Amino acid sequence: MKAPFDSPTHEALAGLVERVTFHNADNGFCVLRVKARGHRDVVTVVGHAATISAGEWITATGEWVNDRTHGQQFKAQVLKTSPPASVDGIEKYLASGMIKGIGPVYAKKLVRAFGDTVFDVIEETRDRLREVDGIGPVRADRIVAAWAEQKAVREIMVFLHSHGVGTARAVRIFKTYGADAIQVITENPYRLARDIRGIGFKAADTIAMKLGIDKTAMVRVRAGISYALGEAMDEGHCGLPVADLVPLAEKLLEVPAELIATALDLELADGAVVGDRVGEVDCIFLAGLHSAERAGAEKLLTLAAGAPPWSAIDAEKALPWIDQRTGLTLADSQTAAVRLALASKVLVVTGGPGVGKTTIVNSILRILAAKDVALLLCAPTGRATKRMSEATGMEARTIHRLLEVDPKTGGFKRGQDNPLDCDLLVIDETSMVDILLMNALLKAVPTRAAFLIVGDVDLPPGLLKREPMA
Repeated sequence: MKAPFDSPTHEALAGLVERVTFHNADNGFCVLRVKARGHRDVVTVVGHAATISAGEWITATGEWVNDRTHGQQFKAQVLKTSPPASVDGIEKYLASGMIKGIGPVYAKKLVRAFGDTVFDVIEETRDRLREVDGIGPVRADRIVAAWAEQKAVREIMVFLHSHGVGTARAVRIFKTYGADAIQVITENPYRLARDIRGIGFKAADTIAMKLGIDKTAMVRVRAGISYALGEAMDEGHCGLPVADLVPLAEKLLEVPAELIATALDLELADGAVVGDRVGEVDCIFLAGLHSAERAGAEKLLTLAAGAPPWSAIDAEKALPWIDQRTGLTLADSQTAAVRLALASKVLVVTGGPGVGKTTIVNSILRILAAKDVALLLCAPTGRATKRMSEATGMEARTIHRLLEVDPKTGGFKRGQDNPLDCDLLVIDETSMVDILLMNALLKAVPTRAAFLIVGDVDLPPGLLKREPMA
């Protein structure tokens, strides 16, 4: 977890927001111009805030950085806001449009009528708002409701900051849970690890400890089951035998095995994890990984059925043609692999470096390209696609680029309802692709198409994340 906001390694800054240069309502990122204490000129502050407007007072903790384009900036790790106290700040705040129903004209009228007690009037003696010319019951109600909403946001941010949550994370939490954030976190802070990307079990556990939740609390142990499976996932496992999961969770959570067994039963009942039998071994899987693995396997079986989408190719003619074109003589095993590929819809080409995988793939691609078969090539990383393009002489794309990431949803535009346009999809470096991404790719492969899977089974475990070739 990031350093707490009172970390001695960071500087503090306080001041009045003169202008909000930029604010992203989705993630809270903001660029502010601030009249800061101890600074003659207005300074630029970059950070995160759920809501922010001119006239607000901020206190921030962070560090000064020199941006190549924008010059010196204060990069705030924690940025706390409070209503302005000065008349000038109050008028700026009200005029910003942050409080619905008040613009520059009514901001001036309210400040003229109530001075620095405006917020007290809104909160405690709302009927007095109607003393201002032009403010009737409807506008007064809008002002009161908007102020209450702003106050609720502020209270949530204060609560999160007080429990060691940095502002960027606090904004994500607020955007996820809204007005219920405090209640949700108080009841079960471990929901953060499940619901919010970028917040893991350890961060949620730190918040839970600050809230006084005991290490042996069932809510913690249940969340720890998924945490243990997540740790195993980082070693390349989609699931774990029960006999391995319990001692791993016991070690990570520092609680008795009996508690873990009880928590596991509850998680299984709720469907957060899934039990399945692999051979003669009872195993536990994270629900999402289990679903992805089953769906991927079913799609591969569907793809493998039937004949390839190209007309029958005479291997006795094609193979000598390849030898002539490349000047290479294929080994018997390579010849057998090419024959099999030309007659199959799904083929896996695997082996360590230097065993001839590239020669096999190139031979297959050259033969099919000569038959005008629609080909698509992909790999998990930019570096891998570059190597693939250089080796084959054909364009290769990353899986994410091929599937077309949708910036609005974070998912992919390509899928079962919008499949890829190809007769053969080739994926290289498959051992580096996790099962979730592989499942997304398989969904986008048209049922009529063939699928050629290439990978190295000898990659070190650190590179294998829920690997489909394991």
